[in-house]
Amino acid sequence: MENGFFDKVEDNTAVRIWAETTQQEKGDSLTEGYVSELSNFTRVSVTQNNLQEMKEIWAQWDDEVKRLFHCHYGDLLYLLDVKIDERLFRALVQYWNSAYSCFTFGKVDLVPTIEEYTALIRCPKIQVDRIYSKAASGPAFSKKLMNITGMSEQWKRVDVFALSIYGLVIFPKTLGHVDEAVSNLFDRLSKGTTPIPAIFAETFKSLNACRRAASTFVVPQSFLEVEKVSYRVFSENYSPLKELAATPRRDDITEENWMAILQNLQEEDVEWRAPWMVPDEILYRCGDIDWVPLLGVWGAVGYAPLLVLRQYKSRQFTPPTYRLAQCEFVFTGNNYKRRVREISNAWNQTRRIKKFAANPMATPEYDQ
Repeated sequence: MENGFFDKVEDNTAVRIWAETTQQEKGDSLTEGYVSELSNFTRVSVTQNNLQEMKEIWAQWDDEVKRLFHCHYGDLLYLLDVKIDERLFRALVQYWNSAYSCFTFGKVDLVPTIEEYTALIRCPKIQVDRIYSKAASGPAFSKKLMNITGMSEQWKRVDVFALSIYGLVIFPKTLGHVDEAVSNLFDRLSKGTTPIPAIFAETFKSLNACRRAASTFVVPQSFLEVEKVSYRVFSENYSPLKELAATPRRDDITEENWMAILQNLQEEDVEWRAPWMVPDEILYRCGDIDWVPLLGVWGAVGYAPLLVLRQYKSRQFTPPTYRLAQCEFVFTGNNYKRRVREISNAWNQTRRIKKFAANPMATPEYDQ
């Protein structure tokens, strides 16, 4: 027990038996005709904020201020340089909406993971199980801004710059503006709160809205790796996000050509595993909830890591999904406050499963 959190690591076989039994007893998640209410709170657009001014501000800072930023906000800066290919993701949406399950190429799942996001941001100041949750009543917006900007001149520059990245890159709801909900999350980061589940929740909301609306969700082209990548051992100082942002990308492929590439991909052509991250333990459950609930800045969404065990190079078995979809809700009205408290309490008891790699990569029960 540390800082009020309990992290339990469980045997893979025991979790598999529990998961398969639970799924048999409770049944599936989605009911016919279910429509998520989060779509009204999700911005899906290929239009980007102009970040050139922020890049110029960074270039003017001296090494001391830059080190201060990296110390407290990790590799967040490199998100400014991640390239976006609008044509690729228009093709992806068309592909997903034509004849295939969302986020799947054949039997290869295409879902980001909490562990991957944590490794990408690489921030030493966060506590991985101390999540952000929207307070029922908190300080006024002006008070939060005073907390952020009321320190030394160096701190003010660093914090306001980081807040801009969160508001304009990670959680952009209105172009050119930082939403008050983002400042609420940012105000909590100084307490060691991890922003990863909130970022992850927004990713899922946008991906789902993208599929429903046949529109395009803006994520880095590099998240789709078509080339085979050999495993490498990286040092603790290695920054995958820095390398990702600096990797040259082709920008001369048309939407039609991307669609042709996607339609002709075979399972062996796709590598959806980060070569720089092979965790031995996987977060799969919080408290008595059968999956991992994610609290974003505007709403909550359910995340089931046991659905994508092959992305961890672990054997895939049948996961429990009962009421997973009903985990979604928005932060409006009075009822959401109780549900936020329940999820926050569940995160005080995180559960992880030991990775288990073996052939075949899926159990017979899962294939059935």
